[in-house]
Amino acid sequence: MSAHLGQIAALCAAFCWAVTALASEAAGRRVGSLPLNLVRLPIAFAFLALAGWISRGVPLPVDASPHAWLWLTVSGLIGFSFGDLCLYRAYLLIGPRLSTLLMSLVPPLTALIGWAVLGETLSGRDLLGMALTMSGIAWAVLDRKPAAPSGSLPVHASPAGLALGLGGALGQSCGLVLSKYGMGGYSPFPSNQIRVVAGFVGFSLIVTALRMWPRVGMALRDGKALGFAALAAFFGPFIAVSLALVAIRATAAGVAASIMATTPIVIIPLVVLLRRERVGPGGVGGAVLAVAGVALLFL
Repeated sequence: MSAHLGQIAALCAAFCWAVTALASEAAGRRVGSLPLNLVRLPIAFAFLALAGWISRGVPLPVDASPHAWLWLTVSGLIGFSFGDLCLYRAYLLIGPRLSTLLMSLVPPLTALIGWAVLGETLSGRDLLGMALTMSGIAWAVLDRKPAAPSGSLPVHASPAGLALGLGGALGQSCGLVLSKYGMGGYSPFPSNQIRVVAGFVGFSLIVTALRMWPRVGMALRDGKALGFAALAAFFGPFIAVSLALVAIRATAAGVAASIMATTPIVIIPLVVLLRRERVGPGGVGGAVLAVAGVALLFL
Protein backbone atom coordinates (compact mmCIF):
# COMPACT_ATOMS: atom_id res chain seq x y z
CA MET A 1 0.00 0.00 0.00
CA SER A 2 2.86 2.42 0.80
CA ALA A 3 3.94 2.37 -2.86
CA HIS A 4 0.56 3.84 -3.78
CA LEU A 5 -0.03 5.96 -0.65
CA GLY A 6 -0.33 9.18 -2.64
CA GLN A 7 -2.83 7.74 -5.12
CA ILE A 8 -4.93 6.15 -2.35
CA ALA A 9 -4.98 9.39 -0.34
CA ALA A 10 -5.99 11.35 -3.45
CA LEU A 11 -8.84 8.92 -4.20
CA CYS A 12 -10.08 9.11 -0.59
CA ALA A 13 -9.92 12.92 -0.84
CA ALA A 14 -12.11 12.80 -3.95
CA PHE A 15 -14.73 10.75 -2.06
CA CYS A 16 -14.62 13.18 0.87
CA TRP A 17 -15.04 16.17 -1.44
CA ALA A 18 -18.12 14.51 -2.95
CA VAL A 19 -19.72 14.42 0.50
CA THR A 20 -18.52 17.98 1.11
CA ALA A 21 -20.13 19.18 -2.12
CA LEU A 22 -23.55 17.86 -1.11
CA ALA A 23 -23.32 19.23 2.45
CA SER A 24 -22.02 22.60 1.19
CA GLU A 25 -24.86 22.85 -1.33
CA ALA A 26 -27.43 22.25 1.43
CA ALA A 27 -25.84 24.86 3.70
CA GLY A 28 -25.12 27.33 0.89
CA ARG A 29 -28.76 27.40 -0.17
CA ARG A 30 -29.66 28.63 3.31
CA VAL A 31 -26.88 31.12 4.06
CA GLY A 32 -24.90 31.71 0.84
CA SER A 33 -21.55 30.37 -0.29
CA LEU A 34 -19.27 33.12 1.07
CA PRO A 35 -20.59 33.07 4.67
CA LEU A 36 -20.47 29.26 4.49
CA ASN A 37 -16.79 29.29 3.47
CA LEU A 38 -15.94 31.62 6.33
CA VAL A 39 -17.93 29.71 8.96
CA ARG A 40 -16.64 26.25 8.08
CA LEU A 41 -12.94 27.15 8.42
CA PRO A 42 -12.94 27.74 12.22
CA ILE A 43 -14.86 24.47 12.58
CA ALA A 44 -12.20 22.70 10.50
CA PHE A 45 -9.49 24.36 12.61
CA ALA A 46 -11.07 22.92 15.75
CA PHE A 47 -11.12 19.43 14.20
CA LEU A 48 -7.46 19.81 13.20
CA ALA A 49 -6.49 21.01 16.69
CA LEU A 50 -8.19 17.98 18.24
CA ALA A 51 -6.47 15.65 15.75
CA GLY A 52 -3.08 17.26 16.51
CA TRP A 53 -3.61 16.93 20.25
CA ILE A 54 -4.55 13.24 19.92
CA SER A 55 -1.90 12.22 17.38
CA ARG A 56 1.06 14.48 18.26
CA GLY A 57 0.24 15.84 21.71
CA VAL A 58 0.42 19.33 20.18
CA PRO A 59 -2.89 20.97 19.16
CA LEU A 60 -1.28 23.85 17.24
CA PRO A 61 1.46 23.98 14.55
CA VAL A 62 3.92 25.71 16.90
CA ASP A 63 6.76 23.45 15.74
CA ALA A 64 6.50 24.46 12.08
CA SER A 65 9.54 26.15 10.56
CA PRO A 66 9.42 29.76 9.27
CA HIS A 67 9.72 28.32 5.74
CA ALA A 68 6.59 26.20 6.32
CA TRP A 69 4.66 29.09 7.85
CA LEU A 70 5.49 31.41 4.96
CA TRP A 71 4.68 29.14 2.03
CA LEU A 72 1.74 27.33 3.61
CA THR A 73 0.23 30.72 4.45
CA VAL A 74 0.66 31.85 0.85
CA SER A 75 -0.80 28.51 -0.27
CA GLY A 76 -3.84 28.96 1.98
CA LEU A 77 -4.47 32.49 0.74
CA ILE A 78 -4.21 31.41 -2.90
CA GLY A 79 -6.00 28.08 -2.60
CA PHE A 80 -8.72 28.75 -0.02
CA SER A 81 -9.36 32.48 -0.50
CA PHE A 82 -8.49 33.46 -4.08
CA GLY A 83 -9.29 30.12 -5.73
CA ASP A 84 -12.59 29.51 -3.93
CA LEU A 85 -13.74 33.12 -4.36
CA CYS A 86 -13.12 32.92 -8.12
CA LEU A 87 -14.87 29.57 -8.35
CA TYR A 88 -18.01 30.63 -6.50
CA ARG A 89 -18.26 33.85 -8.50
CA ALA A 90 -17.89 31.78 -11.67
CA TYR A 91 -20.82 29.61 -10.51
CA LEU A 92 -23.00 32.72 -10.58
CA LEU A 93 -21.82 33.98 -13.98
CA ILE A 94 -21.44 30.83 -16.08
CA GLY A 95 -23.17 28.16 -14.00
CA PRO A 96 -21.85 25.15 -12.07
CA ARG A 97 -21.54 22.85 -15.10
CA LEU A 98 -19.14 25.05 -17.08
CA SER A 99 -17.33 26.07 -13.88
CA THR A 100 -16.79 22.41 -13.00
CA LEU A 101 -15.57 21.76 -16.53
CA LEU A 102 -12.98 24.53 -16.19
CA MET A 103 -11.84 23.01 -12.90
CA SER A 104 -10.88 19.86 -14.83
CA LEU A 105 -7.92 21.97 -16.01
CA VAL A 106 -6.45 21.72 -12.49
CA PRO A 107 -4.44 18.51 -13.21
CA PRO A 108 -2.49 19.81 -16.25
CA LEU A 109 -1.98 23.20 -14.61
CA THR A 110 -0.73 21.49 -11.45
CA ALA A 111 1.60 19.27 -13.47
CA LEU A 112 2.96 22.30 -15.35
CA ILE A 113 3.48 24.37 -12.18
CA GLY A 114 4.93 21.33 -10.39
CA TRP A 115 7.46 20.93 -13.19
CA ALA A 116 8.37 24.65 -13.11
CA VAL A 117 8.58 25.01 -9.32
CA LEU A 118 9.49 21.54 -8.04
CA GLY A 119 11.14 19.99 -11.10
CA GLU A 120 8.58 17.14 -11.15
CA THR A 121 8.35 15.13 -14.36
CA LEU A 122 5.67 12.64 -15.42
CA SER A 123 6.03 9.42 -17.37
CA GLY A 124 4.17 8.75 -20.59
CA ARG A 125 1.82 6.41 -18.69
CA ASP A 126 1.08 9.16 -16.16
CA LEU A 127 0.30 11.61 -18.95
CA LEU A 128 -2.01 9.10 -20.64
CA GLY A 129 -3.76 8.40 -17.35
CA MET A 130 -4.24 12.13 -16.77
CA ALA A 131 -5.61 12.59 -20.29
CA LEU A 132 -8.10 9.73 -19.90
CA THR A 133 -9.19 10.97 -16.47
CA MET A 134 -9.71 14.55 -17.65
CA SER A 135 -11.59 13.39 -20.76
CA GLY A 136 -13.87 11.20 -18.67
CA ILE A 137 -14.59 14.02 -16.22
CA ALA A 138 -15.37 16.46 -19.04
CA TRP A 139 -17.65 13.93 -20.76
CA ALA A 140 -19.58 13.22 -17.57
CA VAL A 141 -19.89 16.89 -16.62
CA LEU A 142 -21.12 17.92 -20.08
CA ASP A 143 -23.67 15.09 -20.09
CA ARG A 144 -25.20 16.08 -16.76
CA LYS A 145 -27.84 18.77 -17.21
CA PRO A 146 -29.52 19.54 -13.90
CA ALA A 147 -32.65 21.61 -14.01
CA ALA A 148 -32.16 25.27 -13.21
CA PRO A 149 -33.67 26.42 -9.92
CA SER A 150 -36.93 28.31 -10.25
CA GLY A 151 -36.40 32.03 -10.58
CA SER A 152 -32.71 31.70 -11.46
CA LEU A 153 -31.20 33.85 -14.14
CA PRO A 154 -29.89 32.26 -17.36
CA VAL A 155 -26.13 31.95 -17.55
CA HIS A 156 -23.82 32.16 -20.54
CA ALA A 157 -20.12 31.84 -21.19
CA SER A 158 -19.22 35.46 -20.41
CA PRO A 159 -15.54 36.44 -20.62
CA ALA A 160 -15.59 37.48 -16.95
CA GLY A 161 -17.12 34.17 -15.89
CA LEU A 162 -14.60 32.18 -17.91
CA ALA A 163 -11.74 34.23 -16.46
CA LEU A 164 -13.03 33.60 -12.93
CA GLY A 165 -13.37 29.86 -13.65
CA LEU A 166 -9.79 29.76 -14.88
CA GLY A 167 -8.75 31.77 -11.82
CA GLY A 168 -10.35 29.14 -9.61
CA ALA A 169 -8.46 26.36 -11.40
CA LEU A 170 -5.18 28.30 -11.25
CA GLY A 171 -5.69 29.09 -7.56
CA GLN A 172 -6.21 25.44 -6.69
CA SER A 173 -3.21 24.36 -8.79
CA CYS A 174 -0.87 26.94 -7.28
CA GLY A 175 -2.18 26.14 -3.81
CA LEU A 176 -1.34 22.45 -4.21
CA VAL A 177 2.18 23.03 -5.52
CA LEU A 178 3.00 25.70 -2.94
CA SER A 179 1.66 23.41 -0.21
CA LYS A 180 4.08 20.70 -1.29
CA TYR A 181 6.94 23.19 -1.44
CA GLY A 182 6.13 24.69 1.97
CA MET A 183 5.32 21.44 3.74
CA GLY A 184 8.55 19.57 2.95
CA GLY A 185 8.83 16.85 5.58
CA TYR A 186 6.36 18.48 8.00
CA SER A 187 3.16 16.63 8.94
CA PRO A 188 0.17 17.18 6.61
CA PHE A 189 -2.41 17.85 9.36
CA PRO A 190 -0.66 20.79 11.09
CA SER A 191 0.36 21.99 7.62
CA ASN A 192 -3.32 22.07 6.74
CA GLN A 193 -3.99 23.97 9.97
CA ILE A 194 -1.70 26.78 8.81
CA ARG A 195 -3.51 26.89 5.46
CA VAL A 196 -6.89 27.03 7.21
CA VAL A 197 -5.76 30.01 9.34
CA ALA A 198 -4.57 31.83 6.22
CA GLY A 199 -7.80 31.01 4.40
CA PHE A 200 -9.88 32.31 7.31
CA VAL A 201 -7.94 35.59 7.35
CA GLY A 202 -8.38 35.93 3.59
CA PHE A 203 -12.12 35.25 3.69
CA SER A 204 -12.52 37.64 6.65
CA LEU A 205 -10.96 40.43 4.60
CA ILE A 206 -13.26 39.60 1.67
CA VAL A 207 -16.35 39.55 3.90
CA THR A 208 -15.30 42.88 5.41
CA ALA A 209 -14.77 44.45 1.98
CA LEU A 210 -18.17 43.21 0.79
CA ARG A 211 -19.85 44.21 4.08
CA MET A 212 -21.30 40.74 4.53
CA TRP A 213 -20.80 40.30 8.30
CA PRO A 214 -24.58 40.58 8.93
CA ARG A 215 -25.06 37.55 6.65
CA VAL A 216 -22.37 35.69 8.58
CA GLY A 217 -24.26 36.50 11.77
CA MET A 218 -27.44 35.09 10.21
CA ALA A 219 -25.57 31.94 9.26
CA LEU A 220 -24.36 31.48 12.83
CA ARG A 221 -27.97 31.66 14.05
CA ASP A 222 -29.19 29.05 11.56
CA GLY A 223 -28.83 25.74 13.39
CA LYS A 224 -29.60 23.57 10.37
CA ALA A 225 -27.11 25.44 8.19
CA LEU A 226 -24.48 25.14 10.91
CA GLY A 227 -25.04 21.38 11.02
CA PHE A 228 -24.44 21.09 7.28
CA ALA A 229 -21.46 23.48 7.58
CA ALA A 230 -19.93 21.28 10.29
CA LEU A 231 -20.39 18.23 8.06
CA ALA A 232 -18.80 20.09 5.13
CA ALA A 233 -15.93 21.27 7.37
CA PHE A 234 -15.24 17.75 8.63
CA PHE A 235 -15.12 16.08 5.22
CA GLY A 236 -13.67 19.08 3.34
CA PRO A 237 -11.07 21.40 4.94
CA PHE A 238 -10.34 18.86 7.68
CA ILE A 239 -10.21 15.40 6.06
CA ALA A 240 -10.10 16.00 2.28
CA VAL A 241 -7.52 18.80 2.31
CA SER A 242 -5.32 16.90 4.78
CA LEU A 243 -5.51 13.82 2.54
CA ALA A 244 -4.65 16.06 -0.43
CA LEU A 245 -1.48 17.14 1.37
CA VAL A 246 -0.64 13.50 2.09
CA ALA A 247 -1.19 12.76 -1.61
CA ILE A 248 1.00 15.54 -3.01
CA ARG A 249 3.79 14.68 -0.56
CA ALA A 250 3.77 11.00 -1.55
CA THR A 251 3.42 11.35 -5.33
CA ALA A 252 3.71 13.90 -8.14
CA ALA A 253 1.37 16.84 -7.69
CA GLY A 254 -0.08 16.41 -11.19
CA VAL A 255 -0.91 12.75 -10.58
CA ALA A 256 -2.55 13.53 -7.22
CA ALA A 257 -4.53 16.41 -8.74
CA SER A 258 -5.81 14.16 -11.54
CA ILE A 259 -7.19 11.59 -9.11
CA MET A 260 -8.66 14.23 -6.79
CA ALA A 261 -10.38 15.85 -9.77
CA THR A 262 -12.66 12.80 -10.10
CA THR A 263 -15.08 14.20 -7.51
CA PRO A 264 -17.72 14.86 -10.26
CA ILE A 265 -17.48 11.15 -11.10
CA VAL A 266 -17.59 10.00 -7.48
CA ILE A 267 -20.64 12.14 -6.80
CA ILE A 268 -22.72 10.41 -9.51
CA PRO A 269 -23.76 7.36 -7.42
CA LEU A 270 -24.47 9.66 -4.46
CA VAL A 271 -26.95 11.83 -6.37
CA VAL A 272 -28.52 8.72 -7.90
CA LEU A 273 -29.07 7.17 -4.46
CA LEU A 274 -29.94 10.32 -2.50
CA ARG A 275 -31.77 12.40 -5.10
CA ARG A 276 -32.92 9.78 -7.60
CA GLU A 277 -31.21 11.70 -10.42
CA ARG A 278 -30.87 9.90 -13.72
CA VAL A 279 -27.48 9.44 -15.34
CA GLY A 280 -27.27 9.48 -19.12
CA PRO A 281 -24.98 7.40 -21.35
CA GLY A 282 -22.39 10.19 -21.30
CA GLY A 283 -22.23 10.11 -17.53
CA VAL A 284 -21.68 6.36 -17.51
CA GLY A 285 -19.16 6.49 -20.35
CA GLY A 286 -17.30 9.39 -18.75
CA ALA A 287 -17.13 7.53 -15.45
CA VAL A 288 -15.73 4.42 -17.12
CA LEU A 289 -13.12 6.48 -18.99
CA ALA A 290 -12.12 8.36 -15.83
CA VAL A 291 -11.80 5.11 -13.85
CA ALA A 292 -9.57 3.71 -16.59
CA GLY A 293 -7.37 6.80 -16.33
CA VAL A 294 -7.15 6.53 -12.55
CA ALA A 295 -6.24 2.84 -12.90
CA LEU A 296 -3.30 3.83 -15.12
CA LEU A 297 -2.16 6.35 -12.50
CA PHE A 298 -2.07 3.52 -9.93
CA LEU A 299 0.22 1.32 -12.06
